[in-house]
Amino acid sequence: MESLTGTLKSRGLGLLAASGLLALPAISPAAAQNAGAAADCRPEQGLTYICGMVLPEDVVNVGSTGLVLASGHRAPGHLYLIDPATAKVQELIQVPAFRQRHDKRAYPSCPGPLNLMAFDTHGLSIAETSPKHFVLYTTSHGEREAIEIYELDLRGAAPVLTWTGCVPLQQDGYFNAVARLPDGGFVATRMRDTNVPTNAVAPGAISGRLFEWHPGGQLTPMAGTELSLPNGIETSQDGRYVFVAVTGTKELLRLDRSVTPMARRAVTLPFGPDNVHLQANGKLIIAGPNPPGPATCNGAPCPMGWTVVEMDPDTLAFSRVGGADGSVVLQRASAAIRVGNEIWVGSNQDRIARFTPK
Repeated sequence: MESLTGTLKSRGLGLLAASGLLALPAISPAAAQNAGAAADCRPEQGLTYICGMVLPEDVVNVGSTGLVLASGHRAPGHLYLIDPATAKVQELIQVPAFRQRHDKRAYPSCPGPLNLMAFDTHGLSIAETSPKHFVLYTTSHGEREAIEIYELDLRGAAPVLTWTGCVPLQQDGYFNAVARLPDGGFVATRMRDTNVPTNAVAPGAISGRLFEWHPGGQLTPMAGTELSLPNGIETSQDGRYVFVAVTGTKELLRLDRSVTPMARRAVTLPFGPDNVHLQANGKLIIAGPNPPGPATCNGAPCPMGWTVVEMDPDTLAFSRVGGADGSVVLQRASAAIRVGNEIWVGSNQDRIARFTPK
């Protein structure tokens, strides 16, 4: 049987070197408004920054284009398209070109278009359905808790993002991440109850679980997935394997959906994993903050530094590819991807970090 690594490599997520396939304009007005607050955007300790965004909590590779998409995890919602060759950023939602076209047949339970001032974009999952044409799923909070679904068209001279529908989630839950399945469905992590702050969950305490949805069906809890702060989520190409970053127990959990009950295997990590993404090299890449040290600090959150690892999805063996301590500006690291020969790190701040792994 083909190895899981080989299956993942067949997913077609290879990146082309950023070569001007899509011309992007200068930093968007929304980003420029924040850029003035990023006077500390100079390089440090091998890191360079792209600043002026609103909480780019998740980052994903945009298929064959070599571009990068980043979320905006505060209302009003943002999505950022970034050209690695120039570090130019383009806003995709809070612009006149953004469209809303509700596909009521595909998403009949969706109550209607987005309120652009009362939602955000959190976890991202993107799939290239044809060359330079993508479907994008995001978790979203605000006026409604939902998976919001978009089409991203990069075939023309300028990118066009179109909202097409949503799948409402449990409104008393805080859903963190989403991964699209081959049939157009998804799996998602309910991290915790809405009224329970993340830092109020005792280490290892069960706070949430996984859910799945398939076209024409209902949102359904996945049996046996009660977890402690389930966070990032990813799947294999065929949807058989689900990989979950479990922050509360500092684990990466692999679930095999081909058997009932699902087969489980977990590995403990030396940090609190946040998002997990599959890469063109067939490996999973995981980022998150380091555990707090013995010393205390004033203010919250404490600067603890962060770590990025790559993991073999077959063996779950992992190795560190980079990170930083509590002295750098970027803290609250939340996601990582490979972009050419660099690692890009998203955060719950105003920036993305870039570094070359040694």
